[in-house]
Amino acid sequence: MAGDIVREFGYLCLGSRFRRIGERLQADTQQIIQDFGAEIQAGQYPFLAAIDRDGPLTIGELAEAVGITQPGATRTVAQLTDLGLVEALAADGDQRRKLVSLTETGRALIERSKREIWPTIERAVRDLCGDRTAPLLDHLAAMEDGLAAAPLAQRPTKKPEETL
Repeated sequence: MAGDIVREFGYLCLGSRFRRIGERLQADTQQIIQDFGAEIQAGQYPFLAAIDRDGPLTIGELAEAVGITQPGATRTVAQLTDLGLVEALAADGDQRRKLVSLTETGRALIERSKREIWPTIERAVRDLCGDRTAPLLDHLAAMEDGLAAAPLAQRPTKKPEETL
C-alpha cells in the first residue's frame, strides 16, 4: 500500500496539502449548504458576505475583498446574477463601472445563512480544529501576509550553511 506522499513530504508539498484540505472542506461545506436546501456554491458565499458587510461594491472591490482575480470575480458575479441573488448596475451613470448589490432574494439568503447555515458550518469547522482554532487562523493569516510581502521565489533558498 502506498503511503501519503503529500503528508510525508511536509513543507515541500504544503501547498498541495492545503489544496487537498481546502477541497475537502469546500465539498463538506457544500454538503451542509445543500442539506439546508440553499442553491449556492460554497465559494460564492464570500461575495454575498462582502456585499452584505460593505454595501454595494464594484467587481474590482469584490475581487480584492475575496482575494481573487477580477476575471474570477466577474464570473462569480455573473453566476450570482443568474441565480437572482445580486444585481450589477452602472455606478453614477458610468457604464464601465458596475456596482454589485444584493437583491431581495440575496438579502433573504444572507439573513437565513447568518441564522442557520453559517453557524452550522462554523461549529463543524471549530470541532474539526479542536482547541487549535485561534492559533491556526493566526498562523494562516501570517502565511498569507508573508506571501503578499515576498513570494516563495523571492525567499532564501540556500541552506543556512551556504550563506556563511
